[in-house]
Amino acid sequence: MSEKALLDQLNVSRETIERLEKFEEVLLKWNPRINLVSKSSLTDLWQRHIVDSVQVFTCVEDAVESWVDIGSGGGFPGIVVAIMAAERSPKTKVTLIESDQRKSAFLRTAARECGVSISVLTERIEQAVPQNADILSARAVADLDALLEFSQRHLAVGGTAVFPKGVNWKKEVDKAAQRWRFDVEPITSLTETEAVILKIKGVARA
Repeated sequence: MSEKALLDQLNVSRETIERLEKFEEVLLKWNPRINLVSKSSLTDLWQRHIVDSVQVFTCVEDAVESWVDIGSGGGFPGIVVAIMAAERSPKTKVTLIESDQRKSAFLRTAARECGVSISVLTERIEQAVPQNADILSARAVADLDALLEFSQRHLAVGGTAVFPKGVNWKKEVDKAAQRWRFDVEPITSLTETEAVILKIKGVARA
């Protein structure tokens, strides 16, 4: 399915697409300097990164007060979440945690250029003040076991974690279940049939 068809399926407005296009422009300008995404994925940037991040936002049905994205790097899904929230959930506070100073500068610049509001914490995930987030997201940051450690630190009671995972997601779930108790709902990815977004609640040590 084409990127346009996927965005139509996800009900993304023209105004939001224009902001996503602006984000693409900023990312392409910065990428040669600080390697935000791999060069090999630039030719498929919309499908591999942008639409993939849009669906992370759309899998959360309810408006939330606090969305925290950890290890935000090149802004996926954090900046895309902020762009989507600007129209659909303007009261949602979006916070990005990124330890690299240069990537944090990029994230602030991208948000400003796209006309969206974010907070950026330039800290290590495990050292940042607990965020009490309604939603916690992370993409290509760590395996599920480590992500659940971060979830326990930064999620509010009753909060939900949303983690895109690739073809080996079942192995990650099985491994994590050795140390953690959690409820998980796998949602099939629109951009890659064997990949999923894991919606996780009730994280506690086993």
